[in-house]
Amino acid sequence: MAGPVNWLSQVASVTKFGLLSIPQRLGSVAATLVGIAGVVAVLVGVLSIAAGFQKAMSASGSPDAVIVLRSGADTEMVSGFSREQTRIIADAPGLARTTNGPVASAELFVIINLPKRSTGTDANVPLRGVEPPAFLVRDQFKIVKGRPFEWGRNEVIVGAGAAEQFAGLELGGTIQVGRHAWAVVGIFSAGGGTAESEIWTDATVLQDAYNRGETYQSVYAKLSSAEAFTRFKDALTSDPRLSVKPLRQTDYYADQSTAMTKLITTLGVLIAFLMAVGAVFGALNTMYSAVSARTREIATLRALGFGSGTVIVSVLFESLLVALAGGVCGAGLAYVAFNDFHAATMNWQSFSQVAFAFQVTPALLVRGLMWALLIGFVGGLFPAVRAARLPVAAALRES
Repeated sequence: MAGPVNWLSQVASVTKFGLLSIPQRLGSVAATLVGIAGVVAVLVGVLSIAAGFQKAMSASGSPDAVIVLRSGADTEMVSGFSREQTRIIADAPGLARTTNGPVASAELFVIINLPKRSTGTDANVPLRGVEPPAFLVRDQFKIVKGRPFEWGRNEVIVGAGAAEQFAGLELGGTIQVGRHAWAVVGIFSAGGGTAESEIWTDATVLQDAYNRGETYQSVYAKLSSAEAFTRFKDALTSDPRLSVKPLRQTDYYADQSTAMTKLITTLGVLIAFLMAVGAVFGALNTMYSAVSARTREIATLRALGFGSGTVIVSVLFESLLVALAGGVCGAGLAYVAFNDFHAATMNWQSFSQVAFAFQVTPALLVRGLMWALLIGFVGGLFPAVRAARLPVAAALRES
């Protein structure tokens, strides 16, 4: 045990000397800290966009909720059903039922233009026509201000995310849809899901406003249990009167989030990588300066019996500590600046805006710190090796 304990003691001693010399190198150390903090803040901040968007999509469905589209359709925009077809779907086995009938809502999905509050530029906002069971299909639906719209009237309720992001959607406001003005009578929440980015009204009234007759684009429904999905799906896909694609809502929204999260993640990692290259050079400069300033000290320690391995580990450890400090600063900055920041972005599947909140998760913070430590390791490795290879006699003669 004496050998390892002695070696660790040597590492601690050399590292202590290095840390105590930081005030003499404050400028270069501070520059490295700022550089690494910037890398971590940007990485975590950008990836929090993807995490927030993905959370909004994943919160939009539950295992016992389904959506039925026309066969071959990937989104509601290109799907379509007649009134009779939606009734056949609602009568399929496996659906939950109440005293009022099956928990299935035939729905109409259109896009309207509204100005963003932040920029004033127009953006696509989803307007959804629903039937009464829609409020039961979405488990976490809740009116938070005002009241539900009245069936058969030109009234709308607005998701909390849409109300925050788009002008004209405040309670008591009015929006122009189709040929009519529609009163905003309520604001609702839906557990942070995509429904909070939508405007809802009576499907029959919306059909009339857009001359859609008795057509719909999707059916949202609640199963009697999550295990009933296979029975429900088999009944619909084997019915010769229908050509449909039943999906669990969790699968549907997960697929919709894939393209956007991949794009954001790729861009975030690329930007962080380019910044990390600069941060590595900063770390190299800092640690080479440290080695240069301590040339005689290191040579003296080696002459006293401190091994090359001790020097390498101590210089690396110092570099990792500096990097970790920068990483913690960057992670803290990202959390304060980005966590729960509300924004809206385009869902390229439906070509409509989705309101969501950035999510700085523990996993992202750990990922940022790992990047910081990697930068510190790469930035400290070569100066550490140089310090260990310094000729003792020559280094002792340096003034």
